Amino acid sequence: MRKDNILNFGQAEKKARERDFDNKKEKFKEDHYGVSEEQFQKSMETISKATGGKEIGVYTKRSKQSRVRFAQLIQDNWDYALENDFFTDEEMLFLLRVQRFLQFKSNCLVDDIHSRSAVPMTQKQVAERLGTSSPKVSRIVNGLVDKGVIVKANGHKAEGVKARTYALFINPNIIYSGDRDKVETTLQALFTNAKPLFKKFPVALF
Repeated sequence: MRKDNILNFGQAEKKARERDFDNKKEKFKEDHYGVSEEQFQKSMETISKATGGKEIGVYTKRSKQSRVRFAQLIQDNWDYALENDFFTDEEMLFLLRVQRFLQFKSNCLVDDIHSRSAVPMTQKQVAERLGTSSPKVSRIVNGLVDKGVIVKANGHKAEGVKARTYALFINPNIIYSGDRDKVETTLQALFTNAKPLFKKFPVALF
Protein backbone atom coordinates (compact mmCIF):
# COMPACT_ATOMS: atom_id res chain seq x y z
CA MET A 1 0.00 0.00 0.00
CA ARG A 2 1.35 3.45 -0.89
CA LYS A 3 2.31 5.79 1.93
CA ASP A 4 0.14 8.65 0.63
CA ASN A 5 -2.89 6.35 0.72
CA ILE A 6 -2.17 5.54 4.35
CA LEU A 7 -1.90 9.22 5.19
CA ASN A 8 -5.10 10.04 3.33
CA PHE A 9 -6.96 7.31 5.17
CA GLY A 10 -5.73 8.64 8.50
CA GLN A 11 -6.81 12.16 7.62
CA ALA A 12 -10.24 10.96 6.53
CA GLU A 13 -10.66 9.06 9.80
CA LYS A 14 -9.65 12.14 11.77
CA LYS A 15 -12.15 14.30 9.88
CA ALA A 16 -14.87 11.72 10.48
CA ARG A 17 -14.19 11.83 14.23
CA GLU A 18 -14.29 15.62 14.14
CA ARG A 19 -17.65 15.54 12.33
CA ASP A 20 -19.04 13.11 14.92
CA PHE A 21 -17.82 15.39 17.69
CA ASP A 22 -19.41 18.45 16.07
CA ASN A 23 -22.66 16.57 15.50
CA LYS A 24 -22.79 15.55 19.17
CA LYS A 25 -22.24 19.15 20.24
CA GLU A 26 -25.04 20.36 17.99
CA LYS A 27 -27.34 17.60 19.20
CA PHE A 28 -26.67 18.65 22.81
CA LYS A 29 -27.56 22.26 21.98
CA GLU A 30 -30.76 21.18 20.24
CA ASP A 31 -31.78 19.11 23.28
CA HIS A 32 -30.98 21.96 25.70
CA TYR A 33 -32.61 24.91 23.94
CA GLY A 34 -29.43 26.35 22.42
CA VAL A 35 -27.20 25.98 25.50
CA SER A 36 -23.85 24.35 24.70
CA GLU A 37 -22.45 21.48 26.75
CA GLU A 38 -19.63 23.72 28.00
CA GLN A 39 -22.11 26.36 29.22
CA PHE A 40 -24.21 23.67 30.84
CA GLN A 41 -21.25 22.16 32.69
CA LYS A 42 -20.11 25.59 33.94
CA SER A 43 -23.61 26.30 35.26
CA MET A 44 -23.69 22.94 37.03
CA GLU A 45 -20.28 23.63 38.61
CA THR A 46 -21.53 27.01 39.86
CA ILE A 47 -24.67 25.46 41.37
CA SER A 48 -22.59 22.70 42.94
CA LYS A 49 -20.33 25.28 44.63
CA ALA A 50 -23.37 27.20 45.84
CA THR A 51 -24.75 24.05 47.48
CA GLY A 52 -21.51 23.09 49.23
CA GLY A 53 -20.32 20.64 46.60
CA LYS A 54 -23.34 18.36 46.89
CA GLU A 55 -24.25 16.13 43.99
CA ILE A 56 -27.16 17.71 42.13
CA GLY A 57 -29.50 16.94 39.28
CA VAL A 58 -31.56 19.14 37.00
CA TYR A 59 -35.19 18.23 36.36
CA THR A 60 -38.04 19.93 34.57
CA LYS A 61 -41.26 20.40 36.45
CA ARG A 62 -44.06 18.26 35.06
CA SER A 63 -46.99 20.19 33.70
CA LYS A 64 -50.58 19.32 34.49
CA GLN A 65 -50.94 18.15 30.91
CA SER A 66 -48.18 15.55 31.42
CA ARG A 67 -50.48 13.70 33.82
CA VAL A 68 -53.27 13.43 31.28
CA ARG A 69 -53.95 9.84 30.24
CA PHE A 70 -54.16 9.27 26.49
CA ALA A 71 -54.34 6.53 23.90
CA GLN A 72 -52.93 7.04 20.41
CA LEU A 73 -54.38 5.58 17.25
CA ILE A 74 -51.57 4.71 14.84
CA GLN A 75 -53.26 6.52 11.98
CA ASP A 76 -51.42 5.00 9.00
CA ASN A 77 -52.09 1.50 10.30
CA TRP A 78 -55.75 2.29 10.91
CA ASP A 79 -55.97 3.70 7.41
CA TYR A 80 -54.47 0.50 5.98
CA ALA A 81 -56.74 -1.69 8.12
CA LEU A 82 -59.89 0.15 7.07
CA GLU A 83 -58.94 0.30 3.39
CA ASN A 84 -58.30 -3.45 3.40
CA ASP A 85 -61.30 -4.52 5.54
CA PHE A 86 -58.97 -5.85 8.22
CA PHE A 87 -61.53 -5.12 10.97
CA THR A 88 -65.20 -5.92 11.06
CA ASP A 89 -67.41 -3.01 12.14
CA GLU A 90 -67.97 -4.83 15.42
CA GLU A 91 -64.23 -5.20 16.08
CA MET A 92 -63.50 -1.60 15.19
CA LEU A 93 -66.22 -0.31 17.54
CA PHE A 94 -64.97 -2.60 20.31
CA LEU A 95 -61.41 -1.26 20.03
CA LEU A 96 -62.59 2.34 20.08
CA ARG A 97 -64.72 1.67 23.16
CA VAL A 98 -62.04 -0.16 25.17
CA GLN A 99 -59.19 2.27 24.45
CA ARG A 100 -60.25 4.18 27.59
CA PHE A 101 -59.23 1.14 29.68
CA LEU A 102 -55.64 1.00 28.39
CA GLN A 103 -53.05 1.19 31.13
CA PHE A 104 -50.14 3.52 30.39
CA LYS A 105 -47.09 1.64 29.00
CA SER A 106 -48.45 -1.88 29.58
CA ASN A 107 -51.35 -1.44 27.09
CA CYS A 108 -53.37 -3.81 29.25
CA LEU A 109 -57.11 -3.34 29.82
CA VAL A 110 -57.39 -2.44 33.50
CA ASP A 111 -60.10 -1.45 35.93
CA ASP A 112 -58.67 2.01 36.74
CA ILE A 113 -56.10 3.72 34.52
CA HIS A 114 -55.34 6.30 37.23
CA SER A 115 -54.44 3.75 39.91
CA ARG A 116 -50.89 2.49 40.49
CA SER A 117 -52.38 -0.79 41.67
CA ALA A 118 -54.74 -1.22 38.72
CA VAL A 119 -56.02 -4.73 38.13
CA PRO A 120 -56.37 -6.32 34.66
CA MET A 121 -60.00 -6.64 33.60
CA THR A 122 -61.51 -10.00 32.78
CA GLN A 123 -63.62 -10.39 29.64
CA LYS A 124 -66.67 -10.53 31.89
CA GLN A 125 -65.71 -7.20 33.48
CA VAL A 126 -65.11 -5.66 30.06
CA ALA A 127 -68.56 -6.81 28.99
CA GLU A 128 -70.11 -5.28 32.12
CA ARG A 129 -68.36 -1.94 31.57
CA LEU A 130 -69.49 -1.88 27.95
CA GLY A 131 -73.03 -2.89 28.84
CA THR A 132 -73.00 -5.94 26.61
CA SER A 133 -72.89 -9.72 26.96
CA SER A 134 -69.87 -11.88 27.83
CA PRO A 135 -70.39 -14.21 24.83
CA LYS A 136 -70.31 -11.20 22.48
CA VAL A 137 -67.11 -9.84 24.02
CA SER A 138 -65.57 -13.31 23.94
CA ARG A 139 -66.36 -13.67 20.23
CA ILE A 140 -64.90 -10.28 19.35
CA VAL A 141 -61.79 -10.79 21.49
CA ASN A 142 -61.12 -14.22 19.95
CA GLY A 143 -61.43 -12.71 16.47
CA LEU A 144 -58.93 -9.98 17.34
CA VAL A 145 -56.59 -12.54 18.93
CA ASP A 146 -56.55 -14.42 15.61
CA LYS A 147 -55.61 -11.17 13.86
CA GLY A 148 -52.77 -10.38 16.27
CA VAL A 149 -54.51 -7.29 17.64
CA ILE A 150 -55.11 -8.71 21.13
CA VAL A 151 -53.06 -11.08 23.27
CA LYS A 152 -54.62 -12.97 26.15
CA ALA A 153 -52.12 -13.61 28.95
CA ASN A 154 -52.89 -16.14 31.67
CA GLY A 155 -54.14 -14.47 34.80
CA HIS A 156 -54.68 -15.62 38.35
CA LYS A 157 -56.85 -18.67 38.88
CA ALA A 158 -58.84 -18.16 42.06
CA GLU A 159 -59.17 -21.08 44.45
CA GLY A 160 -62.34 -23.08 43.83
CA VAL A 161 -62.87 -21.48 40.41
CA LYS A 162 -62.49 -23.75 37.38
CA ALA A 163 -62.21 -21.07 34.71
CA ARG A 164 -58.91 -19.22 34.34
CA THR A 165 -58.99 -15.48 33.83
CA TYR A 166 -56.97 -13.65 31.20
CA ALA A 167 -55.38 -10.23 31.03
CA LEU A 168 -56.05 -8.56 27.68
CA PHE A 169 -53.34 -6.58 25.91
CA ILE A 170 -53.83 -4.44 22.79
CA ASN A 171 -51.20 -4.42 20.05
CA PRO A 172 -49.47 -1.00 20.28
CA ASN A 173 -49.19 -0.92 16.49
CA ILE A 174 -52.96 -0.34 16.48
CA ILE A 175 -53.60 1.70 19.65
CA TYR A 176 -50.96 2.64 22.20
CA SER A 177 -51.00 4.38 25.55
CA GLY A 178 -47.36 5.24 26.09
CA ASP A 179 -44.17 6.59 24.52
CA ARG A 180 -44.02 5.32 20.94
CA ASP A 181 -40.19 5.49 20.99
CA LYS A 182 -39.97 3.33 24.12
CA VAL A 183 -42.42 0.46 23.83
CA GLU A 184 -41.95 -1.80 26.86
CA THR A 185 -39.88 -4.91 26.08
CA THR A 186 -42.42 -7.15 27.81
CA LEU A 187 -45.16 -5.71 25.61
CA GLN A 188 -43.03 -6.24 22.51
CA ALA A 189 -42.48 -9.86 23.54
CA LEU A 190 -46.23 -10.45 23.85
CA PHE A 191 -46.75 -9.50 20.21
CA THR A 192 -43.67 -11.10 18.67
CA ASN A 193 -45.76 -13.85 17.07
CA ALA A 194 -48.13 -11.24 15.59
CA LYS A 195 -45.43 -9.60 13.46
CA PRO A 196 -46.07 -11.72 10.34
CA LEU A 197 -49.74 -10.69 10.46
CA PHE A 198 -48.71 -7.02 10.31
CA LYS A 199 -45.92 -7.20 7.73
CA LYS A 200 -47.98 -5.24 5.18
CA PHE A 201 -48.93 -2.50 7.63
CA PRO A 202 -47.02 0.73 6.99
CA VAL A 203 -45.90 1.42 10.59
CA ALA A 204 -44.07 -0.88 13.00
CA LEU A 205 -43.21 0.55 16.43
CA PHE A 206 -40.89 -2.40 17.13
